[in-house]
Amino acid sequence: MNPVNHMAIIMDGNGRWGLKHRNSRNLGHKEGLKSVEMVMRYCIKKRIKFLTLYAFSTENWKRPLKERNYLFNLLEIYLKEKLEKINNEKIRIKIIGEKNFSKGLNKLLDFAEKKTIKNTKLQINLALNYGSKKELIYAFNKLKKRKGVTENDVNKSLYTKNIPDPEILVRTGNTQRLSNFLLWQIAYTEIFFEKKLWPDFKREDLNKIMKKFSKVKRNFGKI
Repeated sequence: MNPVNHMAIIMDGNGRWGLKHRNSRNLGHKEGLKSVEMVMRYCIKKRIKFLTLYAFSTENWKRPLKERNYLFNLLEIYLKEKLEKINNEKIRIKIIGEKNFSKGLNKLLDFAEKKTIKNTKLQINLALNYGSKKELIYAFNKLKKRKGVTENDVNKSLYTKNIPDPEILVRTGNTQRLSNFLLWQIAYTEIFFEKKLWPDFKREDLNKIMKKFSKVKRNFGKI
């Protein structure tokens, strides 16, 4: 059976779910938190050590101000209410991306990272204001004065330094594209596109993905 140490998820479909059920995109974002909680519990049970969630991309700044503010407020409320529990469960929070939010949210994100830094049961990488192209430019700028740059040099210069590449990438929402997410890191990741919108994504869906993954022959270029 193929081991899974790192699962990455593009949580697509919150807005469409909200419009479909209550004519409110914001409702979908709130409902999506239930799926986040489910995946966290799942990873702990399956002893998956790293979970990367694409929460807000560099392109998401193009969304209406009202929706962006709702998303940031939702994150702030969630962390204030759940951080103590997250820490007690030995879950680490790490932010990948540039913290370019309000002073209050930036401070809260810094606090969450520092408070949970020693936890080892599960590391949740929250991709916030994240874009893979921007991450690569960040890495290249760090390396521009170095000669003979290696693949390992690039790995050490990314936001995901010291985080293993994901074995599995899941995208919900019936959309088959990567949307500027972990483009360097997923070179040999198994990708699963799911039709369900993120709030409808359930434990049984993850079980099906894990079962499919267990049967994949991972050659990494070999025969």
